[in-house]
Amino acid sequence: MTTSEAVTDGIRVQVTARYAPEHAQPAHWFFLYTIRVSNEGPETVQLLSRHWVIRDAMGRVEEVRGPGVVGEQPVIEPGQSYEYTSGCPLPTPFGSMEGTYQLVTESGVEFNARIAEFMLREPGAIH
Repeated sequence: MTTSEAVTDGIRVQVTARYAPEHAQPAHWFFLYTIRVSNEGPETVQLLSRHWVIRDAMGRVEEVRGPGVVGEQPVIEPGQSYEYTSGCPLPTPFGSMEGTYQLVTESGVEFNARIAEFMLREPGAIH
């Protein structure tokens, strides 16, 4: 299991990732990650979209952009958190992910909250 954490403008993004052998296939590794987005700021925010940078062990980079997370665009009030779990397939036994969430405050200010890099690693994989 690997973790990362970053805080941007009062938004804390915590990640826990693990290898998920039950979803893996030959020559395809699968990782689950759980993310908690906590609003430690003074204003309600809405998560509008995401941008991921995914790297595999061969140095290939894939960028993924899309609305919301797991089909939702959650509204997070001050002192509240939103948590979800999603997955990432890789063609190698290790890699990494990092990115940003695009958020907007109640007053209409848009900003990016950083998702710190976290490792995707099959237990026992040498890196």
